[in-house]
Amino acid sequence: MKEIILIKNGEIALKGLNRGNFESILIKNINKKIKNLGNFKISRSQSAIYIEPIDNNINIDIVLDKLKDVFGIATLCKTFVLEKDFEKIKEYAITKFDHIFKNISSFRVDAKRADKKFPMLSTEIESKIGEHVAQKYKNLSVSLKNPEVNLTIEIREKFAYIYCGKIEGAKGMPIGSSGNGMLMLSGGIDSPVSGYMMAKRGLQLSAIHFIAPPYTSDKAEEKVKELALKLSRYTNIISYYSINFTEIQLAIKKYCDENLFTIIMRRIMILISEKISVLNNIDCLITGESLAQVASQTLQSISCTNEISNIPIFRPLIGMDKLEIIDIAKRIDTFETSILPYEDCCTIFTPKHPKTKPDITSVKINESKFDFMPIIEKAILSVKLEIISNY
Repeated sequence: MKEIILIKNGEIALKGLNRGNFESILIKNINKKIKNLGNFKISRSQSAIYIEPIDNNINIDIVLDKLKDVFGIATLCKTFVLEKDFEKIKEYAITKFDHIFKNISSFRVDAKRADKKFPMLSTEIESKIGEHVAQKYKNLSVSLKNPEVNLTIEIREKFAYIYCGKIEGAKGMPIGSSGNGMLMLSGGIDSPVSGYMMAKRGLQLSAIHFIAPPYTSDKAEEKVKELALKLSRYTNIISYYSINFTEIQLAIKKYCDENLFTIIMRRIMILISEKISVLNNIDCLITGESLAQVASQTLQSISCTNEISNIPIFRPLIGMDKLEIIDIAKRIDTFETSILPYEDCCTIFTPKHPKTKPDITSVKINESKFDFMPIIEKAILSVKLEIISNY
């Protein structure tokens, strides 16, 4: 008998004839995540992935902790693999989980018989194993609704698998299975959450951040890089693009109406982000906008920013309120970094009375007061790229 990790795919199991492609991407991502922890044999069968440690000194608990953040994994657990012999299964139900059964008061048995040739029905397995455990441990009672521990027995194609409890995975789709996205990453609460949510749908993230020295500090950019590092826990790596936006902001302030400053700034940021995305085979933009949260996120403002882009702009937070966004930020460990008091370039030169319902005609008239393209191209040529990784 050996101990391995059993992974359930979740949503991938619904992909029909394309399921194998998604599983291959997930296995590739799993390999990347645990490659520094030792040597493993990874296989797949019947909507499950099996990870068998090859090295003797591998700490499976550390492996589990790494894998729980991999998108595409619904659940995972340590499991014992043994022959499909009921007497041996009954014996190991006691032997391997004695330390658990001694310290709880209720349990249940779940049996799953994927191999229909196995001579016992699932209900029989549950009944007989449950009776065997209850006879051994007088402190235990069976609870079908709220047990402290679930003892699970799976009879699969080649072997039987027995385990107590399981860990919830990150769910979603494997990173890279839906293409590449460029996250417009500010130093605020919203954009990291937005990136996380799109990564969960299978997008490989890159990130772009606009700096405005001397109005923004090195500390402000360090904060944003820390947010990118926290996101890379879920995305493997992030290509981080840094753009000097000072000259463009000063030109907007000098030549355009003050109440349109924010919307024109957003449009130029979108334009630059799109150009860099196209150059790097990135398929879409991602922003942290939530409808009506601030002046630049009204329906009219969003329509104006959409107008300048030729690639899709995803806004996964669009219907969420701030408290919902904060809850996710805390769960993914970006909140405390996001609230550090360093200004990003979106908060400087903010007009006292920004236009909340801009129309595209007046916006374009303002943009035509100055030829922005030379300084936009200059900013793009000076872009700095850094690869940020959680490995």
